[in-house]
Amino acid sequence: MGKNYSPEFKVEFCKRIIDGGEKVAAVCLDTGVLENTAYGWVARYQENKEQPFSGSGHIKAEDLDFKKLQKENKELREEVEILKKAAAYFARSVK
Repeated sequence: MGKNYSPEFKVEFCKRIIDGGEKVAAVCLDTGVLENTAYGWVARYQENKEQPFSGSGHIKAEDLDFKKLQKENKELREEVEILKKAAAYFARSVK
């Protein structure tokens, strides 16, 4: 199993390559990070420099928010169905 690196480490790693102009291979030798991993980090960093490594490392913050909203939407739909059934039940018992 691979190592887990902090988001701060990844950002500094990418800055050395992008801003510092160092070669990927040289920074990888210096830090012990695999080159394939380094290229993935650099790509993510270039996509979103504000928060490139947020979340669990696999999910972007926006995707996490979207999943949370989907779950909340599902729960609210279930509550509406329960309330509809309760309203129909009480409407029958009033007659």
